[in-house]
Parts: sequence; structure tokens; C-alpha cells
Amino acid sequence: MEEPSENRSRKRRKVTKGDNPETDLTDLPRTLLSSVSPPPLRRVRETPAPKIMKSPFQLTWIRDLPAASNVDAVSLKDILGDPLISECWEFNYLHDLDFLMDAFDEDVRDLVKVHVIHGFWKQEDSSRQNLKLQAEKYPNITLHTAFMPEMFGTHHSKMLVLMRHDATAQVIIHTANMIAFDWTNMTQAAWQSPRLPLIPDGVILPESNLMGSGPKFKTDLLNYFRAYDTKRTMCKPLIAELLKYDFSAIRAALVASVPGKQDVEIDAAKTAWGWSGLKKVLQYVQVQSKEPDIVVQISSIATLGGTDKWIEKTLFKALNTSKNISNSKAKFHIVFPTADEVRRSLNGYQSGSAIHTKIQSAAQAKQLQYLKPIFCHWAGDAQAASASTPISDAGRKRAAPHIKTYVRFSDKSHSSIDWMLVTSANLSKQAWGEATNSGGEIRVCSYEIGVMVWPELYGEDATMVPTFKSDSPPAHGDLKNKIVIGARMPYDLPLTPYGKDDEPWCASASYTELDWLGQQWNT
Repeated sequence: MEEPSENRSRKRRKVTKGDNPETDLTDLPRTLLSSVSPPPLRRVRETPAPKIMKSPFQLTWIRDLPAASNVDAVSLKDILGDPLISECWEFNYLHDLDFLMDAFDEDVRDLVKVHVIHGFWKQEDSSRQNLKLQAEKYPNITLHTAFMPEMFGTHHSKMLVLMRHDATAQVIIHTANMIAFDWTNMTQAAWQSPRLPLIPDGVILPESNLMGSGPKFKTDLLNYFRAYDTKRTMCKPLIAELLKYDFSAIRAALVASVPGKQDVEIDAAKTAWGWSGLKKVLQYVQVQSKEPDIVVQISSIATLGGTDKWIEKTLFKALNTSKNISNSKAKFHIVFPTADEVRRSLNGYQSGSAIHTKIQSAAQAKQLQYLKPIFCHWAGDAQAASASTPISDAGRKRAAPHIKTYVRFSDKSHSSIDWMLVTSANLSKQAWGEATNSGGEIRVCSYEIGVMVWPELYGEDATMVPTFKSDSPPAHGDLKNKIVIGARMPYDLPLTPYGKDDEPWCASASYTELDWLGQQWNT
């Protein structure tokens, strides 16, 4: 420590330095005493490259498309061909048991315990009788009939639950019926959970009602299975088994429907179904814009009514919900193929057997009148090649859609995505439900199941972008976010609105113009 200045010696201090032992350093410029070494180079801080994450949804493999269009696509054998699979629960609308069993590894095909859940509740139903006949060939298959309390409901969910010999489980939610036709040349999608490990003995995992978390997903999924056991015991063994597994690695929300009535306002710990459940999920989702484009892409449109009341005031209102914007001015689009697009699909008119809407009666014509202004083409061919905006080719324009997707794009440019839902649910009151006369209840007719994801689930400063012909977003670009998640697109962008003379494909109509295979469509 220096002494106070008044106590310092008045005598100059001298130091010896080189050839000038008496040089007084206080008389020299400070620059002569400084180091002659150059200053350290000032390094330019580079912005770290964003973490790139693949799409949580995959498209299914298409037999008659080239390899370039099947990058990252998944087949049923990819899902079920693991020889470590010990048990499989298969939920679906249509089933071909020979096709299902062929997808398992041949060494374990006869050893896997297979549970098939269907909705053919009438004993005399030919589909039920056919399932029984097929199941007789496979002693390891057990058939279960879902409880169907609603006359106009269907068991439309499409899901696989797998247990493995390596003490892991997996949930696969997809859009395809369990028949070869759906897994061959039709556009479909699948979400596959991570491999879920067993919870170690003595460990009690924390519960959570946070939407999008693994624990909440587990709660909702088990509640979905419990709905099957309302009148008979069916899924109880599955529930007991899944309780043993850790779902914490899942980043997604379950959006499902089960038949019956439910109060619109329910406790947060419970699971809401139909449009009410959809709305409750979206209340947790932060969005970017007040003027988004919300795109509904489906393979079937049911009778919605002579006015747009249900679609506008119920479904679209639910889809427009968000955590942070209450007065969003969303623009809605419905992607649905025209007769020409079905005609030119890989299977020609035969593809249209899985795509449904009706336009013949007066009531159906009224419905078409209010839907047509928001209809867009499935394939991007309708857009002129000279269009100023380049077309992003999804590689599926010739594979007719059986997939169902609901996407909120943050703006008209469709460059980023606020959320994406892949589901079995088409555009119908039976699937999404409608309010009862009291207004405080929702009535759902069908079993449906889907998965919704959004950027925030993957970390702070994350964005989700559409990807085409690959599950991975491009590594380059001007995105400044730390995390970039892909969202695999089944249709081309930008969207192409229907023209004046365009009409949606109608499977109950007749078409005399030959498809590319030389066939007509007669009903």
C-alpha cells in the first residue's frame, strides 16, 4: 500500500535500466515503457449454428415413387420389424391381419402377443366375421371390440403400442388403416415416440399437468385407454403395463376423441376430448402472428350443415385459440383433392375409394358453396410454372392423401409454423364433437387420436419450419434461432386455391373421363 503523498520522499527514485542506470522513469513518456508486443487480435464472435432437429412426423414410404421422394419415409416393416418386439396393441378402423402379421420379423411373428382393437360391434357385420376368420390362423392374436355407445360413431383411431424384450415401450400414432392399400401408394404420416424405459424400482416420478410434457401425455393416453373399459374390461392390462414406463422423453400433446358426452369446462387434471381437448392444448401454445394461415388437410368431409355455423363457430374457433393472442384474424384453408388430382394419382380412380365428400343433394350443394372459397388443391401442378413464387415440392402430389394434418403457419409466406397436428380426425362433427342443446356439454361419436407439437417444446428460442422431401430443415439460411425443427410437409407450398370450375373429388359420383390407367369411375 502506498503512503499518503505528503509523506513520500521528495528525492527522485532512480532505477537502473540498460545503459542508462540513472534514467528517471518518471521523466520518460509512458509509451516507451509499454510492451512492444502487438495487441491481441480482436476475434470476431461468430453466431453459433442453430441446432437442427428432424421432423417429429414422418411420411410413409410410397411404393411407386422414386427414392428421392422417399427420403426419411417409413414403412410398416420399419416400425414392426424389430425382432425384440414382444407385444403389440393395434388400434384401427380397417384391419388385414395377414398384412399386419407379415410386417413382424419372421423369427418372432408367431411369438409376439398381438391385440387387435376394432369397432365392428354387430355380430353379423361382415368385417367382424372376416376378422374372426383371419384370426383363426394366428393363435397369438386376441381380438377386442371397442365399446361403441354412439350409433353414428366409428373406431377411427390409428395407433400401435409396442413392448420390447429390452424393457422399453413405444407409442406410434399414424393415419393409415391396417391394410396394404393404405401403406402402398397413399400419402400417410406417423409419429413415433422415443423408446420409453422402465421406471427403476423404488423411483416415483413427478406428475405434471403441463401440456406438451411427457407426464401429461402419459396421463391423457391412459385416460384414453380407460374409455374402452367403460362397459367391459379390455385395456386394463395395457394400462397396467404402461404405468411402469417413463414417458418423460416425449415432447408432444395428445389430441384425441372418445365417444360420449363431457362437460366443456373440466378440471385441468382431467383429459378433454374432441374440439374441447384441441382448444385446451392450444391454450398452452405461444404463436407469432395475429394473421396466420391455418391449413386443414383431410381425406374426408362429412355433413357439416347447410350453413357454416359449426365449422366457423366450433372447429375454426377452437383452432384459432392460442396462449398469447386472443383476437387472431386467422385465414383458413382446406386442402382436398379434385377429381383431376385423383385421376392422375398413382392408383388412379382407385385412390378415390379412400377419399370422401358428397356434393349431389341440395344440402350438400349448400355446404360446398361455403367451403369452396377456402378449398385448395392437394397437388401444386395447378399453379402456373411462371408464378413468381417458387413451388416447394413435397414429393407426394401423385400419392393421393389419406393423411390428416392441421397446421398453423405464422404468416402468409408459410416460412414458419406455430404448431402442427397429425391425427386420424377428418372434418366431421362425429370426430370433433358438437355442443349439446345445453351448450355446456360436448358430444363426440367416434374414437380418434392425434399428436400435436410446437416449437417451444424443444427449447427456448426454437422455430419450426416446413421441410420438403426430407425430415431435416436446411442447415443454411438466415434463421437466427438457436433451435430449428423440421415439419415434414405432405403437400406443396404455396397453396393453390380452387379455380372457378374446380370441384372436390366425390367418391359417390361417376366419372367417365379415363384416369391415367385407362379406367372410369362408376357408382
